[in-house]
This record gives sequence, structure tokens and C-alpha cells, in this order.
Amino acid sequence: MSTELTTGVISSAEYIAKNSTEVFVSEKGCKQAANSIYESMKLQQYSTETWASHPLNPKEKTKETVDWIFMVDLLNFSFWSDYDDSDSGHPRSQRYSVKYNDELYTGYWSLVAAINKALDAGIPITSPKYWASPEFTKDVLAQVLKSETEEQVPLFERRFEVLKEAGKVLITRFGVNSFADIISQADQSAVKLVNLVAENFKSFKDVSNYKGREVKILKRAQILVSDLWACFNGEQWGTFTDIDRISMFADYRVPQILHTLNCISYSKDLKDHIEGLKYLEQGSPDEIEIRGCSIWAVELIKRYILEEYPESKVNAILIDFYLWDSAKKLQKQLGGNGHLIPCHRTRSVFY
Repeated sequence: MSTELTTGVISSAEYIAKNSTEVFVSEKGCKQAANSIYESMKLQQYSTETWASHPLNPKEKTKETVDWIFMVDLLNFSFWSDYDDSDSGHPRSQRYSVKYNDELYTGYWSLVAAINKALDAGIPITSPKYWASPEFTKDVLAQVLKSETEEQVPLFERRFEVLKEAGKVLITRFGVNSFADIISQADQSAVKLVNLVAENFKSFKDVSNYKGREVKILKRAQILVSDLWACFNGEQWGTFTDIDRISMFADYRVPQILHTLNCISYSKDLKDHIEGLKYLEQGSPDEIEIRGCSIWAVELIKRYILEEYPESKVNAILIDFYLWDSAKKLQKQLGGNGHLIPCHRTRSVFY
């Protein structure tokens, strides 16, 4: 009997949700949310095209864009702020901000702005060959990620190490200078590419131990593959025959909106801990439960939508993109957390 290739993320999430003692998935909440999410996604015409509509995302469908995506997703972690307690997302809080084309960007978009600004200045910052070279130093990266405000980019040293390692792995292990050149090894399988990336690049190996079992969350490996799919509209380097087998990307932003939608809830102790803006250790049971239950909640939402609307092309990726965008819009509207639970505070290279 042949076993179907899998990332192990969805089975890990189901195991976490079934054994969780501090975070709870509400099937009723997920079912109710599924309808409103689908209607809203339909109204906003949510599709892979939405990706390119973000003003800072590249529009060109080139090999260079593949390396742009690779770099963004190598560094796509830990942009919550120690300065901005209300999570306003506003530079006046002195949170990490990058100025690009006369606009200040915070959070994830500050990274994208910094990369685009460096490319405009002629720095080959998205080139893996450059990362592996002696010319790419901490000073160069510090200049690229320079903040306009008091707070500097979180986990700077780790960001430098992550890029150095990625450049070295591509050149020495794979014998290539571009991430685009290893995509064909996955045979148009999103699952294979996620596994390939997680096995070969240490910073993508988002795996923990929970109640005696290894659990896989693989947030950045999955978002890397999903960004390729969305950017290239499922063509060229974004052609995957099994893209619907990718789960949501468990970060600190989507659980916040899932909590608001009553898809997940927290025990009183954990809720107090998060509302008190206390740190949660990466790999601790509470942190794993937040992430695992979020994946499972989105999986249920997806299943309910497909049950109700079998003709829809909805998958966990598009639901995740929609939820993340919604959380950012709410943050802007409320000028911060408002009535939302704060993001959980975990400093990690994994998200």
C-alpha cells in the first residue's frame, strides 16, 4: 500500500487540538466563521491575484522574483514590538519602522520595504550568492534593515545567520546560485518542496515536541511555497499539483483573529498571561497549542466551506491570507488591540 506524501502539519495540528489543555477549538465557532469568511472572500474576490495587488510585492514573474520571495520568507519572523504595547502598528510608538518612498512601514511590511529599498540602491540583497560572499557582512545587513525609530529590528544576529546559512546551503549542497534552480527537484509538489526546504535549511525546520510526540508546524516553509504559488498564479515556478494540501501558517497574528471570531479560545490562565503581555517560550506547551489549534481551526473552516460550496476553489492558504489581511485591517481601524486579545509574545525565527 503506497502512503501519500505529507508535510505532517495537519496530522500534528489534529493531535495538538485533541490533547490541548489551554487552547480550545470550537467546531461551532469555526462553522459560523466559515460562512462569513467565504462570503467576505467572495465579495473581495480573494484569489492568487490578491498577492500582486499589495503595492510592495513584485509584479515581475522572473527568477529574481523567486529569490526575492526566498529572502522575504527567510526573514519573515518576529516583527511584533517590545515598544508598541497597544500593538498600534504606528511608527510614533517607536516600534521598528522602515521608510520607503516617503512612507513609513511597520511589521512584516517593514521587511519588504527594506529589501525593495536596498534593491533600488543597487545592493544585490536578494542574491544567495551575495549572502554567501565575504562582501555580505553584518554591517551591510544592519544598513539594509536600519530603523527610522528607536526600536531596531528584532533578532538581528539570527537574521544574519539565517541568510549566511541559506546562501551556503544553496551553493555548497545544491550547487546553485538561485533558489529557483532547486524548485524542479520537487516535481511540482508543494508538499515535496516544503519537506525539501525544512530538511535542508535549519531555520525552516519548525518542529517541536509536544506530549511525547514530534509535531510539525513548518510556518515559513509553507508560506514560501504558498507565496511562489500566489505570485506566479500557479504557473512557472508556482506550479504545484497538490497546493491544497498546505495548511495555514501558524504565526502570532492569525490566532488573534481566530480568537476574535470565536474559532479558538484560551484558558483563563493563558488568557491572563497573553493579556499581561508576558513572554511565551518557544516550544512550550502553551505556545505549541496556540499554533496547532490555529492550524486545526483553519482546516475545519476550509472543510466547512468546501462542504457548503463544493464548487469553490478555497484552500487553507487563501483563508490564511484573508485572515492575516483582516487582522491587519482591524489593527489599523482600532489603532491597536482595541477589544482584540493581544498577539502572543514569542521571539522565534520560526514566525
